[in-house]
Amino acid sequence: MCRIGAIKSKKYLHPSIALKLMRSQQKGHDDSGFAFVMQDLGGIFEHHKDLPILSMAGTVEGARKAEDILMDLGFKRVLQWTPHITNKKGLKIDPLPNYVFEAVQYPKSHKYATQEEKEELLLDTALKIRKALEEDNSGYIYAFWPDTLVLKEIGSPKDIGTYFNLREENTELCSKVITAQCRQNTNYDIVRYAAHPFFLEGYTVLANGENTFYEKNKYYQMKLNRAYMGFESDSQCFLYTLHYLHKILKWPIQYYKHVITPLPIDKIEKRADKDVLLRIKASLSHLEINGPNTILGVTPDYDLICVCDSKKLRPVVIGQNEDMVVMTSEVTGINELLPDRDLSKDIYPAENETIIVKNDLTVERWQQ
Repeated sequence: MCRIGAIKSKKYLHPSIALKLMRSQQKGHDDSGFAFVMQDLGGIFEHHKDLPILSMAGTVEGARKAEDILMDLGFKRVLQWTPHITNKKGLKIDPLPNYVFEAVQYPKSHKYATQEEKEELLLDTALKIRKALEEDNSGYIYAFWPDTLVLKEIGSPKDIGTYFNLREENTELCSKVITAQCRQNTNYDIVRYAAHPFFLEGYTVLANGENTFYEKNKYYQMKLNRAYMGFESDSQCFLYTLHYLHKILKWPIQYYKHVITPLPIDKIEKRADKDVLLRIKASLSHLEINGPNTILGVTPDYDLICVCDSKKLRPVVIGQNEDMVVMTSEVTGINELLPDRDLSKDIYPAENETIIVKNDLTVERWQQ
């Protein structure tokens, strides 16, 4: 069973806190990988929040391919962060030769572009880079989006932390929102794209569990948007559904739960909003999920969300103090980060709840 975590803070945090969160939960992972998504960045990227950041890893040729594509499209590098590598003998890690994290200026052609036009450019560019890297298996692109940095790696979380010097706190790399998972995708082939968290156009999703409606979700989603691709993990479907209903359909986030785990017909019939819920159930039945799972997510506005399967078969707990909210699989993880918090405020989400954490750390609880 995977271990997942999401942290939202009023202050900037170094990614070492994600490793600390997972340390006490280490019995729940198998040393197959560690990955994190950092959003609302501080440190060296704090003054470039409006510029897209490329997060990728690959061979020398793969990095060159990506740079050539960006240059040909008119992007210009503004800032680059390079991990401080510590390659000790005996580390359980399968690193790639190059890790690229760079902020770039938009092409001159998009100087007066609308936000929608810029987002379309970023999506098209990311897909173009991914296709080029896949042609000769020369790398992986994880994100090309403003105010976002993504790292995914195969191996022991402890050794990955050592390799990238992630346990040594500094002000160079930090953010106010961090999502992380200690475990690779072990239901299928272990590839970097399959590692949670998954990211698309400002949306992040990670999950503990499985989706037994994966095939149904997959073949329906492939027709909805050009960005819905890969499907290296059954949990990617959770991300695509969130993106589709919130960004494409522009529905309130509270309807996410009604789409993936709709109420039974007999319960819907008793509600004042039954007409809406029945239409959702009829029109988006291919986006329903099944199986034990807990889903954590981040929206482009940096709200944290948490939903569980309709039987609550996977654990999750939410703890907070005045500066931070933490969602994770086991309360031991929160005890590591927030030992002096008010325990009476801990939340154990129910099967029919949607939890939303706003930027002021207000916690909303929506009943399905």
